[in-house]
Amino acid sequence: MVKYAGPDEIARTAGTASPERMRFSVLRMARLLVVSSSGYYAYVKRAVATVLTPRQQRRADLEVKITQAHKDSSGTYGSPRITAELRGRGEVVTEKTVAKIMASIGLEGISPRSFKVKTTVVDPTASFPPDLVDRLFDQGRLDAVWLTDVTYLTCGAGEMFLCAIRDGHSRKVLGYSVAEHIGAEMVTAAIDAAVADRGGRCRGTIPHSDRGGEYTARLTATACFRYGLRRSMGATGMCWDNSPAESFWSTFKHEEYYRHVYATKTELVAAVDKWIGFYNRLRRHSAIGMLSPDTYEQSLRLAA
Repeated sequence: MVKYAGPDEIARTAGTASPERMRFSVLRMARLLVVSSSGYYAYVKRAVATVLTPRQQRRADLEVKITQAHKDSSGTYGSPRITAELRGRGEVVTEKTVAKIMASIGLEGISPRSFKVKTTVVDPTASFPPDLVDRLFDQGRLDAVWLTDVTYLTCGAGEMFLCAIRDGHSRKVLGYSVAEHIGAEMVTAAIDAAVADRGGRCRGTIPHSDRGGEYTARLTATACFRYGLRRSMGATGMCWDNSPAESFWSTFKHEEYYRHVYATKTELVAAVDKWIGFYNRLRRHSAIGMLSPDTYEQSLRLAA
């Protein structure tokens, strides 16, 4: 029984560079494979003519690089950050071009929704330090203001809480802690980590928070006093008084937390560790010139 073969197979077996082409004529192989020799030659002619122009080659090259940059960000980067990433690798490309290519190949980034006002449990017997920030979260230098907040997480094994402390200028996460219960212990653990990250050079720094009981607790106040930190708190229920912290949670949850299911607390903690490492070292931030926090801080040290 003779099996039909298309032009592709003929091309593979009867190509000018193949051993079969040296032993058998195209006419004989076409007859044995039940195809026309004219069809084969037409196919070869089309293949030779299909040569990418420089513009098409450039487009194909950008598609590969954009796809890889999108993959490296775990599918979170949109055209602005991918453009910055490509430029960081030496590519000369506009954001408009990147956006057009992304749309054509079905890639898109993640745009976090606006953050929601969270309920803060206030200790009615606590005293509150003044608001030393007045919504000026970035005061133009490192360690002027630290922003801190706690968010709720959950996994298959139960609930968890995450506390993070970020520098108001570089946006770097300086310290964080994950605990099964919300309280001053997790806040002080994050403070200890932030102070250690700065090598203890943080006297006079303002840690700004909401008025949650974990921040007004004596244990937290004692830790701040020990390190020379000047506590500051916004108004209860006013999201704008700690909006960068709320925005950070929105970014974390849309880029990492909401996209996965965590069976155990160990898995959840590992995911937090991994994402914050990515955030500090690699994730480009629009407020600091599309650099990562670590890269931005390094640029400040080199410029000093």
